[in-house]
Amino acid sequence: MPNIVYGDVGKGNISTLANVDRTFDYEYPQGLDLSPKSDLHRYIVSEVLKRTIVSHRVMNNRFDSWNEIDRCLTTYIDADSSGLGSYDDEESDLKKDSKTKNKPTSIVFPYSYAILETVLTYLVMAFLEEPIFRYEGVSPEDTIGAILMELLVNVHCNKTKVALALHTMFRDSIAYGIGLGAPSWHQHYGGKVVKGQRGFMGRLGQFIGQGPRKEMIGDQLLFEGNKLDNIDPYLWLPDPNVPVDRIQEGEFCGWVERTSYVKLLSEELVGPDLFNVRYLQHLIYKKSSLYGEDKSKRTEKTGMSIREAGGRHETTDPVDVINMYIDLIPSQWTDGKDKALGKSDYPQKWLFGVASDCLVVRAKPLGLTHNLYPIVAMAPDSDGYTSTPVSRIEVLHGLQGTLDWLFNSHITNVRKAIHDMIIYDPYLLNAKDMEDPKPGKLVRMRRPAWGRGVENAAMQMKVSDITRENIGDSSWIVQWMQKIGGADDPMMGSLRQGGPERLTKAEFQGTRAGAINRLERIAKVMGLQGMRDLGYMFASHAQQLSSMDNFVKCTGRWQEELIKEYGGNVRRGRIPVSPFDILIDYDVFVRDGSVPGNNFSDGWLQMFAILAEHPELNQKFDIVRIFRHIARNLGAKNISEFERMQAKVVPDEEALRGAEAGNLVPIKGGLSA
Repeated sequence: MPNIVYGDVGKGNISTLANVDRTFDYEYPQGLDLSPKSDLHRYIVSEVLKRTIVSHRVMNNRFDSWNEIDRCLTTYIDADSSGLGSYDDEESDLKKDSKTKNKPTSIVFPYSYAILETVLTYLVMAFLEEPIFRYEGVSPEDTIGAILMELLVNVHCNKTKVALALHTMFRDSIAYGIGLGAPSWHQHYGGKVVKGQRGFMGRLGQFIGQGPRKEMIGDQLLFEGNKLDNIDPYLWLPDPNVPVDRIQEGEFCGWVERTSYVKLLSEELVGPDLFNVRYLQHLIYKKSSLYGEDKSKRTEKTGMSIREAGGRHETTDPVDVINMYIDLIPSQWTDGKDKALGKSDYPQKWLFGVASDCLVVRAKPLGLTHNLYPIVAMAPDSDGYTSTPVSRIEVLHGLQGTLDWLFNSHITNVRKAIHDMIIYDPYLLNAKDMEDPKPGKLVRMRRPAWGRGVENAAMQMKVSDITRENIGDSSWIVQWMQKIGGADDPMMGSLRQGGPERLTKAEFQGTRAGAINRLERIAKVMGLQGMRDLGYMFASHAQQLSSMDNFVKCTGRWQEELIKEYGGNVRRGRIPVSPFDILIDYDVFVRDGSVPGNNFSDGWLQMFAILAEHPELNQKFDIVRIFRHIARNLGAKNISEFERMQAKVVPDEEALRGAEAGNLVPIKGGLSA
């Protein structure tokens, strides 16, 4: 047996499991012995933890920088971290004193947040227009199947809220330099209410009905489809030997899942993939030794999370599960005797889950037809070589720190200047009266000064504002942050205010077009990195794992083609889709990163007017398609909904035959088709 690598938590939990007398009757996959006391179980835990430690050493170097990003995006800072020296204690007192809460204190000037929001808004507009994923058939016979695939995947995206997960991936990729997601096949089980009959059995054994009633059937498959789960970059476990945009070439990749004992037990009851979960009830501390505490600073301002509060909680029982995909040779993963994962001498992708650094709760060959790790990554600012690239917000962090210092030092100087700084003669004036901070105070002269007048008894100290130019310098820093971040005033929705002349149309369009081109580059790279892989995996999962029929809407750009294909089978704008209808060869169509309307020119409108007036040009060019192009670029998302239905007149005999075959149905209102 090789040396077993365990963390401090794992060592204690292994000892606990070794002393557990009770055993649970589990049927392990592939006929393997994966009970907690088996040698093969110990070997799998060791191999998974070895890779986890190697990956953690690399990722841990990025946490301090990411923590600064988290603080930067919370838009305010602690009084003891303002960088203003002795004024920190004063700011702490100001925040604690309820009478001085309105006085200004140090903040994070939220310009990095504004740039993040601008880039994020563009990405949402570029990618999250329905349908998110588009497919085209490879051969002519695959055309209809590709249309149905596109509509079916769109239903999955709406049901499982894929757009929200993509939004999180976009944000992580801009803030941390990498956005990660794990596509999976989701099955939702529950009860279903059906129509039944009330009644009783008669004397002769016949059923005597008394009317309908509602009956509930439990454990029914209510929905199945593609789902996208986000992976926290702090919990990401990459192979450090491959860059972030080539994770499929690595020998392993994984992440730490933060869940609970109750949730794992529920998943074990429903699904066949989990096992050994009931052994977790014997462990007191179920978190990972490497990732037990929250490494991020997201909750620093919003309150302590359960994970930061310690081990077992009063109301929840948190569990850390290391999920890892490993490309391994089954015959070489052995317990040192005669038991191995398999007999094959060629690489095979497996999925393992190790809970609490000690217990294997999942182990199975991946078995997906696309033969890829079901992980997608987006890193728009990657150099193509590193596994943890620098993010766009991280590049701006130095300028952000300078901006914060300029702004906060000015606030500090103003706060000092508004206090009265007076020099007085304590021999002539009463010191206690001078120290009274209340306005409208009365200062008494001391007895030796009575009758001598009040001149020259006190004077205001001259205060010079050395930070007066800080606000102007801040504007200069903001301009450079805009140039570097690729988000200028027009992209943020604001126009230039200064300048010798008014803002012209040509200047606005030219500046906005330049910023859009930079953002379009980001979106195009993210589409090639993550959106293409995600669309391909969604379609492949639907082909391989679908088991139930679905109905999709027969609307949009494919409405005419579907009506021609299915005819009378179209019911109320919906078409049934079986798992066999989507078994086709397909290509994934990735959006080019542009936002509809951004590259549109007024010249199209002028050209359309010319085409409409000249019959020769009208015969040469398809004026209807040109109009659709103009309408889409002006913001019309589904121009097909406004088209008129083309009536077709057929002989009566042909109409009767079509009605008998189900290809022609009566129109609402009593008219016959």
